[in-house]
Amino acid sequence: MVNTLIIFLAISLLAGLLFFEKKGNQKGKLATKTILSCLFIFTALVQSRPIPGYFYILLIGLIFCLGGDVFLALPRERMFLFGLVSFLLGHMFYVGCFFYVADLSHWSWIGAGIGLVASTSVFFWLRPYLGSLLIPVIAYIVVITFMLVGGWTVLCDAGVDLSGRLLVFSGAVSFYVSDLFVARDRFLKLEFKNRLLGLPLYYFGQFMLAFSVGAVN
Repeated sequence: MVNTLIIFLAISLLAGLLFFEKKGNQKGKLATKTILSCLFIFTALVQSRPIPGYFYILLIGLIFCLGGDVFLALPRERMFLFGLVSFLLGHMFYVGCFFYVADLSHWSWIGAGIGLVASTSVFFWLRPYLGSLLIPVIAYIVVITFMLVGGWTVLCDAGVDLSGRLLVFSGAVSFYVSDLFVARDRFLKLEFKNRLLGLPLYYFGQFMLAFSVGAVN
């Protein structure tokens, strides 16, 4: 019942956020985004905790991502860098919690190879536009690639419950893809379509990870 209510609230808040994004309403966007991001932290808090260590590490990552959401919603230029760093730290904790429950295997190396090819392609796509943000963006790409590989490792670990594996992997992939739209919006073309596609993917990913707290065992 609680999870159903959370999903309903999340969809409603996301619709409101997209409305404010379309209208360019800065105050409405900041308020709605902050509440929606607090909701994925609340979601993790109300789940059962079969593996407490996984919950605590993931929770810290979610909190850093909340900070990143607030920074990116602020209009000042340097807020983008603060948001980038906050998300980078969040991904580091996601990597930690994924490998807390799953062991490295040959599947991990296969995933690493695929992730390396994908992220290298992303880097060369963005490279001409990065300017002074070159080093922070490289660091971010490296960490989010590790996050993606961690999610893949969880998916391939038969020792983890299947529902938990699917939640983690879908969350990691959705987060990764959503960041492509953030990058396109920031470095290539500023347009509403980036938020229309990227924000649902981002929040889907975050809520899947939050729900995984009760399913990873």
